[in-house]
Amino acid sequence: MAVQLLGILLATVLLLCVFYVKRKYAYWADRKVPYIRPRFPYGNFAETDQKALADISAEYYERMRATGSRFFGLFFFLQPLLTITDLDLIKTILIKDFNYLPDRGVYHNARDDPLSAHLFAIEGNYWRSLRTRLTPTFTSGKMKMMFPTLQAVGDSFAEFLTEAVGTGTELEVKDVVVRFTADIIGSCAFGIDCNSFKQPNSKFRKFGQQVFDRPRHRTFMRLFLRLFPETGRTLRIKSLRDEPSEFFYNIVKDTVSHREKTGIERKDFMSLLIELRKNDEMNLTLNEIAAQAFIFFGAGFETSSSNQTYCLYELAQNQEYQEKARNCVLEAVKKHGGLTYEAACDMPYLDQCINETLRLYPSLPVLERKAFKDYQIPDSNIVIPKGMKVHIPAFAIHRDERYYPNPNLFDPDRFLPEVVANRHSCAFLPFGDGPRICIGMRFGMMQSRVGLATILSRFKLSLCPRTTVPLEYSSDSTVLQPKGALWLRLEPL
Repeated sequence: MAVQLLGILLATVLLLCVFYVKRKYAYWADRKVPYIRPRFPYGNFAETDQKALADISAEYYERMRATGSRFFGLFFFLQPLLTITDLDLIKTILIKDFNYLPDRGVYHNARDDPLSAHLFAIEGNYWRSLRTRLTPTFTSGKMKMMFPTLQAVGDSFAEFLTEAVGTGTELEVKDVVVRFTADIIGSCAFGIDCNSFKQPNSKFRKFGQQVFDRPRHRTFMRLFLRLFPETGRTLRIKSLRDEPSEFFYNIVKDTVSHREKTGIERKDFMSLLIELRKNDEMNLTLNEIAAQAFIFFGAGFETSSSNQTYCLYELAQNQEYQEKARNCVLEAVKKHGGLTYEAACDMPYLDQCINETLRLYPSLPVLERKAFKDYQIPDSNIVIPKGMKVHIPAFAIHRDERYYPNPNLFDPDRFLPEVVANRHSCAFLPFGDGPRICIGMRFGMMQSRVGLATILSRFKLSLCPRTTVPLEYSSDSTVLQPKGALWLRLEPL
């Protein structure tokens, strides 16, 4: 009898669980919102460990275009989230109605993992206050102040490449570009000379690559922490690996202590942060300085190196565009008497190449926003409840033929001023938009210009037998990265 009762109880519990899951997965159907049918228990993200988020997002975007809807529903585990595909609605959410969805919903844990509490991740009034305090450090004037550092690293980069290439050779392009960006960010963000060209296995570069190439958690866990951040913080789960986190924190602590004791000043990002620390109204803590230096490093180290790598890859396949970019660089250098700040700001065709690369390979394939309060979507009866995530599929939008004919082809003329003026502003979102647009956008562009100009002015690039065509994307990285090495042939001009 007891066994029968236990069997009935288990059957009842199982039926209740099945009913609960079905009700959860009926969320979008009940609201008559088009959605992609989920599979228990992962919802629509069962393949995140095998496929890059960019590929998953693009697949769903194409599948749902036929519905004609401005948005469609997805599920992560049992949690519903909404993907926005209409450009006018995206603009409204990112800019006009920003206060309803102001946060990214990126997992951070200031108590156990202080470097994770940086400007990209933090939320609410804390984010507003810190963004206001940091914005003046990224003006064009501050970029000009830091340019000699970029220039000096560019000169070292040129010497390294000249020696490495000789009369012509195959190079793993991502590797050499990472060395360049590591030296720039090491100097500008942390005030240290990394010398990655002569010491390719330096701790700075090693730990920098660990952050992106070998994150602490697999994609599945990272998505889980984004959906259940409070649970993660309660369980004291860290998002960064301990060794690189401690390394970067100690660099900041030692640098701040040394400069405050000696009064040494350098024209770099660290000096700007120390100035804010001295200001009674700003009063940045050491943890805040370390976190901002870390995200400055992260954004500049990975996204800029990837952008330059992808751009060189495309120019190697398109010799006509490569020659135009090279001529643009050489004309600017001649006009301004060298690779000066003014010259770097006067390379319009190179900027077109950089932007076209950002279109094809945005570092963040999906932009995320989280509702701070209930938000009724304009011209609909659909309400995004407080706490729900919204996805904006930037990678998929960038490859939509309605906005970019032959979208998979590299064509810098898409970014001629008159062409850009006739295209919806939210058809191009490599840095996001609105109040949470990337604060370091100017610096990232400048870094890419210097790196690309240094290479193009001295070398011709072409494909080699080891070049992977077409590219595949890594499913492990937190940003859009090529899967495996990327080889090209370089020959001196």
